[in-house]
Amino acid sequence: MAFTFYRIPVGICNCYLLRGEQTILIDGGAWGGFPAFQRQLTALQIDPKEIRLILLTHGHWDHITCLADIQKMTGARIAIHGRDQFMVETGAPPFPKGVTPYGKMMAWSARQFLHPHLTPLKVDTVIPDAGMSLREFGIPGEVIYTPGHSLGHVSVILDSEDAFVGDMAMNDWYLRLPPGLPILADDINQVVKSWKKILPLGIKRVYPAHGMDFSVDVVQKEIANFKPR
Repeated sequence: MAFTFYRIPVGICNCYLLRGEQTILIDGGAWGGFPAFQRQLTALQIDPKEIRLILLTHGHWDHITCLADIQKMTGARIAIHGRDQFMVETGAPPFPKGVTPYGKMMAWSARQFLHPHLTPLKVDTVIPDAGMSLREFGIPGEVIYTPGHSLGHVSVILDSEDAFVGDMAMNDWYLRLPPGLPILADDINQVVKSWKKILPLGIKRVYPAHGMDFSVDVVQKEIANFKPR
């Protein structure tokens, strides 16, 4: 099977379906998105049981709210970095810190009113700091450890120079416009270090979890002007 991928909005979170010899789903979606996920699979004529692995960029609530429903439908294994494993296995993920004034306001509000209690799920594959290859699935890419937004954040870099970066970047109206670095992160300085780690891999296109894809030039300009905080 030739390799291809699709963006599937699941609530406010973009999930990405990678189809090679086997099929992988990146992220587990946000509240209210499961029916849309089902409809999209039907439209693409993809049997849910084709999905062998659900690869989580990190464990925040908006990336795992539909995870239990998706896993039940697909039977897929769950993979996440060890430092975010507890978020899936307790069903009580923390909310990240704010970086910008708007982000700090959002983080404060979320901590007051947002207290997710999700179905605890067992993690099948713990991603190490060294990352992991996706080539055993027939997918031409690598999982790279990119901490900062959360301590266990990872990104997927394809040979095609496309990068699925979770919340290492954002591009949606309720977060930030135009696209750029996240307004929420446990350590924004570490986010920038992680970007500097993966930019030399030749990334050309950035696919965030929130909003549409954009050129890597946007991130390169922001990092060039970034002042440590």
